[in-house]
Amino acid sequence: MEVVARIERDERLPADPWLDVVPPPAPHTAVVASFPGHVVVAADVDRPFVESFMNGDDLAAPLGPQFLGALEERLRLVAGSTDMVLLASPCGGDPQATLTPVTDSDHPRAVRARLHRSDVQCWSTGSGIITIGRGVTGRWEASLEVDEGARDAGMGRSLATAARHLVPEGRPVWAQVAAGNVASLRAFLAAGFVPVGAEVLLSPLNSTTP
Repeated sequence: MEVVARIERDERLPADPWLDVVPPPAPHTAVVASFPGHVVVAADVDRPFVESFMNGDDLAAPLGPQFLGALEERLRLVAGSTDMVLLASPCGGDPQATLTPVTDSDHPRAVRARLHRSDVQCWSTGSGIITIGRGVTGRWEASLEVDEGARDAGMGRSLATAARHLVPEGRPVWAQVAAGNVASLRAFLAAGFVPVGAEVLLSPLNSTTP
């Protein structure tokens, strides 16, 4: 999506038209993404179908249950959680956290990352894991998880900060955080990530949400 590149360049998206209907980012997937004044429906559906569920200029409608339910039925996909989408600029040099590269990790976070992203790389601190991979439209995305016994000690913030050093090519790094996961949200915000929108990924029934 050109929208991704424009957001990475910190450009304002057009409010007229406020709705884009574009092809899905990959086979058997769909994404509904909402940004300030602009919504993108990336799915194998036509514009009249999408507009039939819109109520004028209601920018909240595409992420509402009626439209997402209709997409699930039409595409035979399952909508994941509504995630906040965050973005951070890259940082030079090595991260301060002590990280060990991990190959073929069977950690649930790494398994989920490989289901939804390509070029996935993983690092471990022994009590936490971070993944970097190419997600929607090839953007670089980070995910992390801290072991239960190591939480509330700043590990999440340290891993989120490390992501800004680890993303290849000096590219900006994205993150998706479920709306109710306030601990993760606080960690990314403290690491310098800023909210840029919200999105829902639709995947096959047997897929695991990111």
